[in-house]
Amino acid sequence: MLEADPAPLTARAATILGIARALTPAHQRLARAESWLRVAIPAVIGLFLVCLFAITATQLMSQRRDAVAEAGREIDLLARLAAATLAQGGGLDGAVPAGALIPGREIHLIGPDEVITASLPVPLPPGRSLGEHLGEAQPLLILGERAGLMTVGLRGAPALATLRALPGGQQRVAVVQSLDTVTAAWQGRARTEAMVIGTATLVIVCIGLAYTLQADRARAVDRVCEQVRQRLDTALCRGRCGLWDWDIARGRIYWSDSMYQLLGYTREHEFLSFGDVNALVHPDDTDLYGLASQLAAQDATVDHEFRIRSAAGEWIWLKARAEIVRDQEDGGRHLVGIAVDISEQRRLAESTATADMRLRDAVEAVSEAFVLWDAQNRLVLCNSKFRRLHALTPEDAQPGRRYDTIMGRAAVPPVRREIQAGEFAETGARTFEAELADGRWLQISERRTKDGGYVSVGTDITALKRHQERLVESERQLIATIADLKRSRRTLELQTQQLADLAERYLDQKAQAESANRSKSEFLANMSHELRTPLNAILGFAEVMQDEVFGHLGCEKYREYCRDIRSSGQYLLSVIDDILDMSRIEARRVTLAKQPLPVAEVLERVLKVVAEAARAKGLTLSVEMNAGAVVLADARALHQILLNLLQNAVKFTPDAGRVAVRTRRALDAVHIYVEDSGIGIPRTVLPKLGAPFEQVESNLSRSFKGSGLGLAIARSLTELHGGRLRIRSEVGSGTIVLVRLPQPPGDAPFAREGAVAALPAPVA
Repeated sequence: MLEADPAPLTARAATILGIARALTPAHQRLARAESWLRVAIPAVIGLFLVCLFAITATQLMSQRRDAVAEAGREIDLLARLAAATLAQGGGLDGAVPAGALIPGREIHLIGPDEVITASLPVPLPPGRSLGEHLGEAQPLLILGERAGLMTVGLRGAPALATLRALPGGQQRVAVVQSLDTVTAAWQGRARTEAMVIGTATLVIVCIGLAYTLQADRARAVDRVCEQVRQRLDTALCRGRCGLWDWDIARGRIYWSDSMYQLLGYTREHEFLSFGDVNALVHPDDTDLYGLASQLAAQDATVDHEFRIRSAAGEWIWLKARAEIVRDQEDGGRHLVGIAVDISEQRRLAESTATADMRLRDAVEAVSEAFVLWDAQNRLVLCNSKFRRLHALTPEDAQPGRRYDTIMGRAAVPPVRREIQAGEFAETGARTFEAELADGRWLQISERRTKDGGYVSVGTDITALKRHQERLVESERQLIATIADLKRSRRTLELQTQQLADLAERYLDQKAQAESANRSKSEFLANMSHELRTPLNAILGFAEVMQDEVFGHLGCEKYREYCRDIRSSGQYLLSVIDDILDMSRIEARRVTLAKQPLPVAEVLERVLKVVAEAARAKGLTLSVEMNAGAVVLADARALHQILLNLLQNAVKFTPDAGRVAVRTRRALDAVHIYVEDSGIGIPRTVLPKLGAPFEQVESNLSRSFKGSGLGLAIARSLTELHGGRLRIRSEVGSGTIVLVRLPQPPGDAPFAREGAVAALPAPVA
């Protein structure tokens, strides 16, 4: 159903809240033209009045001109008659007819010197001229008869005057009449017509004003009706209800706008047919045909709940309340009332019923005896545990029965003793424990409800009581245990204090050791620097003497001594260099310039250094390496690591032994293996190797010279690179040293099995 377009208030639908308007075709046409007539009628009235005023004014002015012209003709005729009569001889009194001297008219006889000689009807003072009497009559005196009828001033008022000369030209007759007397009759007629026109205008204006007021009142009434309808619809919409007006005789039903909005429909027609509404009502709830038959037979009221289908296809519950109302005009019967949306109440009632059922199930499921009494001591709810405790049947414990009636039929269990835990006076609740004759314990809790009733819960606490007794016994045992623990704690506190003292002494000794170690490193660095200066001079002088730069020594022994001095000095210089390197490493003053380095190039330079010593001992020196092996390291540090390891291998390998170098890839690192078939290292010494000045042989049984810093420097430099150095050895079989160094980021992995690098051939 579609909603019609809104119309003006004067052309709205034919009903107001279902009440039909009695509209004839002429009335409908007039209602459609009313908005135009409301403007046109006042305009027509105003135009009519303007035209009436204009016509009346024109007519009055024409009548005035006619009256003035008629008076002018009479004055001229009277002047001619008087001049003719005076010319025949006679006085001014006999020259004017008696009826010609009307009020306001004067006749003057003027002599040759322009002095008035005679006047009618009132004589003027002697010697007064016509110019003095008329004031602005100079043109009339100059022109004479040629002036004809002129308007002059007479005692300050306008007047008509004419002048006629007597035969001979010595005397003249002047006739003067006041203009007020000329227009007196016209003014009377004008006042009468003005009163008539004014009265008619007043009547017409009142009629127009009455029409305007009536039209405004009709609009106001329509507006009030529309506002009442809108406010009523708004109130009905806010109340989720709608207005029904069922015309039983015609079989049509009117719905208010709120009813359409409630169901989600839009208005298409003013009335709904009986069949349209019956099709929307749920067939299981009501039958509109049967209801119509019942209402047609007798006057009755309707109070009924039913479902009706909304525009969304959902069923909405409505509660209709209506009664029969008779139409005062046609006597027809209308069923008028409202329909309220009770869907929410129905859902709430269903939810309440479900919640009540769940509450009863929950109360029945609890393990305690539960009972609820209202403010009048009537039973509201109890469970089967309460009935079993008091030996009640379901018929005895019916909701609504009084406390006295139910407990009169109950068997109260015997109570051996009670322990009170609280009273109603203080908290509105009471809790007590009761020991039954059969040995069971019950904890009974009673609490007042907000409506004045109270709820009682009886809990079987037999197990809790027995457990409580065991807890009391356990508490006594626990107290004894706590006493033992306190004694143990005092002992532990004493031991803790002793350990704290030992830890404090350990920290002091550790700080002293670290300080001594730093002092040792600084002392060695200073001493090495002080020894290096004179040692360089000794080496230089020994070389000069050995080469006999300044002359022949004369004895072969001197040259041999010079060689020994030079050899011993170089050895001492290497020891000093190792000490300086170790001191810098321990002082964290070594800066590494890491860069990608091919291992083969560094190893080639190292082998050139140790090749002479290996050849002197007849060692076999073999290398198995991939030419593409690259590590991220400092060039000098890598050279020193490999040099120290190979020098140790050559030094500790007996004559005709074997020394080998191999490389392998391991994820993001390169493994460099240095193997020898030397004397080996005992297992007890392995953990100490790599520490400064640590050697395999003791000071009393040493057969190999050295400072013991080579392996320590190699380990420290390897760890500075982020790598690791590991040693595996067996006495009499040899030693394997593994150096793990990182590869450059993104470097391509090398082959596991590579060709032998292009290095010097093994020395036999």
